[in-house]
Amino acid sequence: MVGLIVIAALLVVFAAVLLWGAWENAAVRLHALEVRDEKLPSAFDGFTIAHVSDLHNAQFGEDQAKLIALLKEAKADVIAVTGDVIDKRRPGTEHALDFFERAVRIAPVYYVTGNHEAVSAEYPALREKLEQMGVHILADTAVTLTREGDTVTLAGVDDPLFAQSSKKNEDVMREKLAAVLPEKRQYTVLLTHRPELFAVYRAAGVDLALAGHAHGGQFRLPWGQGVIAPNQGLFPKYTQGVYTEAGGKMSVSRGLGNSSVPIRLCNRPEVVALTLKKGE
Repeated sequence: MVGLIVIAALLVVFAAVLLWGAWENAAVRLHALEVRDEKLPSAFDGFTIAHVSDLHNAQFGEDQAKLIALLKEAKADVIAVTGDVIDKRRPGTEHALDFFERAVRIAPVYYVTGNHEAVSAEYPALREKLEQMGVHILADTAVTLTREGDTVTLAGVDDPLFAQSSKKNEDVMREKLAAVLPEKRQYTVLLTHRPELFAVYRAAGVDLALAGHAHGGQFRLPWGQGVIAPNQGLFPKYTQGVYTEAGGKMSVSRGLGNSSVPIRLCNRPEVVALTLKKGE
């Protein structure tokens, strides 16, 4: 009898966890963050970037209505998308295209690829459609943003898997950044998919990197620690929020969708509203 009660209790807990996870995975939120840096040009004080990552072709409302509402709420100057808008395990680009089609009407959209684009046969056609929409694809390139006479370098890199190289991801990224970043440049913001390469970005002189890929650690423990992330393993170091190390900063989005692990726990999907502020 006691055994049956224990089993029943465990089943109730398991069902509750599944129900909570099902709700949480669709309960996308706007997460306001701030990065302070004394090196930031004065005219960019208050500049806001809406950061979107790891959609994995998921849907948040009809025609991505929930995501678009959050982007409008963010009142961003630009929208940055850091990869994995599609998923190699679930063919299709419809929801990704719905998102981009509506996002470009709100603010300029800058996009870099993730590891899923690198291995998806659908990416070439997706890229062509995004270009037609007016999405700025930063495929190992940099542009200059100008505001009231001040300038910021906005750079973006394709995921290292595109290189199809036997070299380590770190070495591929070093070569990319050496080619992409101007020798003489202003404050530099880098769009990239991979947070685990933070040390490489700092060594290249990147002031602020925006990344995703970690899915917030997939399951977050009560004290905020993520449990597992691609290329970081168990209890990953970089999963969400703003990190400062050795003069460089990185903002990591928990992302939106899921891939090989189909559910999140204590880890709501998010659109990040990242405001740049001048000062320490």
